[in-house]
Amino acid sequence: MTPRRLAGALRDAGFVGAALLDVWVHVGVDEPLRMGLALAAACLLLLRRRRPLLTFLLTVPAVLLSDATFAALAALYTLATRTRSRMLLAACAMAYTLCDMTSWSPPPHLDLWTASALITLGYTAATAAAPVFLGQLVQARCDLSLRLAEISQARDHERRLSAQAVLAEERAQLAREMHDVVAHQVSLIAVRAGALQVGTRDAGAREAAATIRRLSVQTLDELRHMVNVLRDSHSRPRELTPQPSLADLRRLIDASGIDTDLTTDLPADLPPAVQRAVYRTVQEALTNVRKHAPGATATVHARCKGDVVRVTVGNSVPTRPALPLPSAHYGLVALRQRAALLGGTVTFGPTADGGWEVLLELPVQPAS
Repeated sequence: MTPRRLAGALRDAGFVGAALLDVWVHVGVDEPLRMGLALAAACLLLLRRRRPLLTFLLTVPAVLLSDATFAALAALYTLATRTRSRMLLAACAMAYTLCDMTSWSPPPHLDLWTASALITLGYTAATAAAPVFLGQLVQARCDLSLRLAEISQARDHERRLSAQAVLAEERAQLAREMHDVVAHQVSLIAVRAGALQVGTRDAGAREAAATIRRLSVQTLDELRHMVNVLRDSHSRPRELTPQPSLADLRRLIDASGIDTDLTTDLPADLPPAVQRAVYRTVQEALTNVRKHAPGATATVHARCKGDVVRVTVGNSVPTRPALPLPSAHYGLVALRQRAALLGGTVTFGPTADGGWEVLLELPVQPAS
């Protein structure tokens, strides 16, 4: 039983218990008809939440024939919490008042023309009005709670829309900056590299210029794709760039310009998120080798042992001094964050021979 149903059952039991106590106080055992009607009215309170109007109508005879009135008042209160018809509530309150004032010593007798009778009428009407007003108050409180919940949801929705609008504006501004500054400069790099490739006679310089031009064109294409995605902020979500997979590892290594030995037995059906994590880890590790260990050789070992993917990227001692290059020092931190989102880890550090090693460990099925 849910807590809500349990609370309702306890309330029903409380109402029935109070009605039985009212019967015990006001009805004698030597009055079987009145005792039966009063006990029936008390038990009928078990139906008050499902059939409030019917429950009230069935408890009215007990008011007419006895002084046990709690069951009818409880039924009237429940009816007031469930209906919005004030005419119905007024009619029910009036019916209770007339029945309570009617003296049943047959024939039935109702005297409203004396001072004491008018005073009794006022008290009885007030008694009938009390559960009606209380029930209406409870109903208004429930309505207010629902309205407050709706207002809160509307405000949350408005805040989300406002945040999306701010994000869309920021994305549009970022797209403009990338198009006007970054894309322009990468285009100049590609043009200069092409000119150098055509104008030089040195084979090594021509090959380097061709590589620079090819990478610049590739970077420019990816930048344009990202700009289009950023501008298209109101459409359905899309990947920022065509996402790499394990099939792209060999091409990544060949384009890195580093003498790299690749050994892998990873299955091709790994989840896309795992494949991207492996690719990005190898990419970042080789980028760091190129920046911080010029002339070093690298090894990439990718294995799948049981339910764990292990990727090790190591490099030897550099043969040339590293050039000072700008860096945000965020690459390895981002790899750790990516791995943590998939339930894995990234560790890195120097090796015994003076090189450097990056180790990625991921579950085959990424954490949800």
